[in-house]
Amino acid sequence: MKVLTGSGSIAKQDVSALVVGIFEGEQLSGSATQLGTAAVEMLQRLLAREELSTKVGKASLLHEVPGVTARSVLVVGCGERSEWDAAAAFRCAGAATKRLATSARPSVALDLGETTDGVGSALVAGAMNGCVGQDLFRSEKSLHAIEQLSCWSLSEPALKRGVCLGEAMLLTRKLVNLPANYMYPEAFTQQAAEVSVASGLELEVWDELRLRRERCGALLAVSAGSARPPRLLVMRYAGSKKQAPIALVGKGVTFDSGGLSIKPSEGMLTMKCDMAGAATVLGTMQALAALQVASPVVAVVGLVENMISGSSYKLGDILTARSGKTIEIHNTDAEGRLVLADALNVALDERPSHIVDLATLTGACVVALGTDICGLMSNDTAWQSQLEAAAGRAGELLWPLPMHDHFAEQIQSKVADIKNVGEGRWGGAITAAKFLQEFVGTTPWAHLDIAGPAFYDSAKNFMDAGGTGVMVRTLVELVEGVK
Repeated sequence: MKVLTGSGSIAKQDVSALVVGIFEGEQLSGSATQLGTAAVEMLQRLLAREELSTKVGKASLLHEVPGVTARSVLVVGCGERSEWDAAAAFRCAGAATKRLATSARPSVALDLGETTDGVGSALVAGAMNGCVGQDLFRSEKSLHAIEQLSCWSLSEPALKRGVCLGEAMLLTRKLVNLPANYMYPEAFTQQAAEVSVASGLELEVWDELRLRRERCGALLAVSAGSARPPRLLVMRYAGSKKQAPIALVGKGVTFDSGGLSIKPSEGMLTMKCDMAGAATVLGTMQALAALQVASPVVAVVGLVENMISGSSYKLGDILTARSGKTIEIHNTDAEGRLVLADALNVALDERPSHIVDLATLTGACVVALGTDICGLMSNDTAWQSQLEAAAGRAGELLWPLPMHDHFAEQIQSKVADIKNVGEGRWGGAITAAKFLQEFVGTTPWAHLDIAGPAFYDSAKNFMDAGGTGVMVRTLVELVEGVK
């Protein structure tokens, strides 16, 4: 999508469709009032008859609006003006372009009124993502991406930042939506190499031989059952500040069968999305480089398939992680934490000031928080607070879960240092985080369990089903805000 700054009278734009917004409790305001007397009177009549909705993301498509050159006008509800923030802007713009994308519309003009730069960039990112679907392999697309989007009432910096964020989310979503026969460790590595070259990132690739030399016993055990060899990637963004980097660590299980603790077919169908943490990290690195963020960042992603063969790791096995810690295996479907154990240890070699890891780690987090909220667990209250604040600015949802010491008792093993699952069903998201905490030392660290919102099983009104790109905007906000 080509995104431009709009100019001239919005009512006179010769485009496929024009998008304007209306707010709760207001007769008409902002962009809607710029359409001319006849159009405004028409909208006022429809609003009075409650044929237009002001609820966030509710869209009504009108044709042959008097005095408007565009073939169609989409009126989208923006909710209460007092609650107009990045979350609302992202959803409204996404709902608008998704509604329009049901048929081919090469050019669209969008004006939801004057807004701040932070909200404006979320609006652009939402518009870019709303019209792109998961139908990568359909000959007849269900959504038709808009070729050119012209935006009014936004500053040039907000528009440019929104484009960078939108493109990073689209990259993340594409990687998550690609099936495992297209997206496997070597294929992800190739995508990372292309992004690194285009973005000026330093990329270090650890192949299976290097992983063995580095004693990455936990990651290698997970990959042992697959014909696809594992990879570990270290990406470095130098930034302009001379300070310790922030480390972003991503789980990249490109397909998860569950191993010998095999998943049922229903649970396995969407397991192409189990590399969403790695995809989010790569998308974030692309955005940070494009935005020329000052703080240096290092990214580490572990890439494996968790499959079944005669060489698969087994229940009761004892693994030695790169850190030297021994792990007893009680469930081969608790594999992501094993991959992250070695990836986190590699990240420590970079001497980061702070660490964030992202993973579609536990179904328990989805049970606790539902499908729209990321779980947040940390060993440092100040770092946790910075993440919460960044998510608030970005308009994304996360919620902290407790990390009391007694949860660590559940992962103690009788035959090794720790085991890879807790006791029974309860607190599974937290015991998984306590497992990861064993591999970060004293470095301020936060774990984001994105199992719920990283992949939509069904479409939202503002985004298609499939990969979502969740947390890309939050991570960019986080890094930008670090002093």
